Amino acid sequence: MKKLPYQKGNDHTLEMAQQRREFIKEKTGAEMKHVGSFSFDPSVLPGNIESFSGVAQIPMGFAGPIKINGEHAQGEFFIPLATTEGTLVASYNRGMKLLTEAGGVTCTVIDEAMQRAPVFVFDNARFARDFGKWIEANFDIIKAKAEETTRSGKLTDIEQYGVGKLRFLRFNYTTGDAAGQNMVTKATYHACQWILEQKPVGMEHFAMAGNMDTDKKHSLINTLQTRGKRVVAEITIPNELIEKIMHTTGKALFRQRNMSNIGALLSGASNNGAHSANGLTAMFIATGQDVANIAESSAALTYVEIRDNGDYYISITIPSLIIATFGGGTGLPTQRECLEMLGCVGKDKVYKLAEIMAGVVLAGELSLSSAIVANEWVSSHEAYGRNR
Repeated sequence: MKKLPYQKGNDHTLEMAQQRREFIKEKTGAEMKHVGSFSFDPSVLPGNIESFSGVAQIPMGFAGPIKINGEHAQGEFFIPLATTEGTLVASYNRGMKLLTEAGGVTCTVIDEAMQRAPVFVFDNARFARDFGKWIEANFDIIKAKAEETTRSGKLTDIEQYGVGKLRFLRFNYTTGDAAGQNMVTKATYHACQWILEQKPVGMEHFAMAGNMDTDKKHSLINTLQTRGKRVVAEITIPNELIEKIMHTTGKALFRQRNMSNIGALLSGASNNGAHSANGLTAMFIATGQDVANIAESSAALTYVEIRDNGDYYISITIPSLIIATFGGGTGLPTQRECLEMLGCVGKDKVYKLAEIMAGVVLAGELSLSSAIVANEWVSSHEAYGRNR
């Protein structure tokens, strides 16, 4: 069987991409005209993709402005949303209008962490317990070893979980403007090599991946403990604005939220809100995030109150928002343009991006929940979401 064309050391070129498209056309008969239409030089892609052959073009629209009252993001922003789902941009735009007319959404990053979680196996539980005490006593040395491999990663603590003769260690780091999965893997590996050199008493096995970091999988531990950035978006909205823009009331939204909480509880959902994955995925694609991280990043906790005068307080907490403004796909040409329009290029911008994304999520939650309550959900999809 013939293999895809490949040229070692010089594979990210226009010529090699064209050869692979022609190979696929020859084998399958499929035209690669649109796949082969792109504006950037493939030489920027090493480290982002192998066997580059073209692009998957996703439509992108702008929504906004949305007013963000953050500690890092302040002012009005237009938001790039890359999606193929009709009504998404229109719906988020409506929610942004509500938030902005209400004075803006307050956004706060309250925690951050990125993990790697190796597992150590011992002859029995007592050895495993004593190893845990040794880890606590030697934390400063382990921290120094881990940080030898990175300039921006900082080891903050090591969680421990004992099961039988197994001891799971969950290394928690801050990672600067990077998402940091590769960074913390390298740092944890280096630290664990030092630990292994000390020959822990009674140890019989070690594995770098114990699956307790739950990389690219939702988990309750990350909802409780944080993975990536933990960010809150909140606002109190005057009832008259809800009536004017959303065609419903704060009281009706409050009642619907109580019912939705029960539905989320019954289903075992990781999110008691409506659809945070929609806005986040669209922004992830537009800004060069690792889209698979939406598995964790879409988890959310919505809390609401109704004021005596009918005004509506709502907050959404995103406990594991895994994003970056440096590294990965964030430096690619179209993705960088989207980060530039948000003012999120340069050092120390990742908190700003987190606050903007949280505000966007809240806009989408308010718009969809209002459409459901006002009985406009189906009609809006009929108007904007069907291919005719």
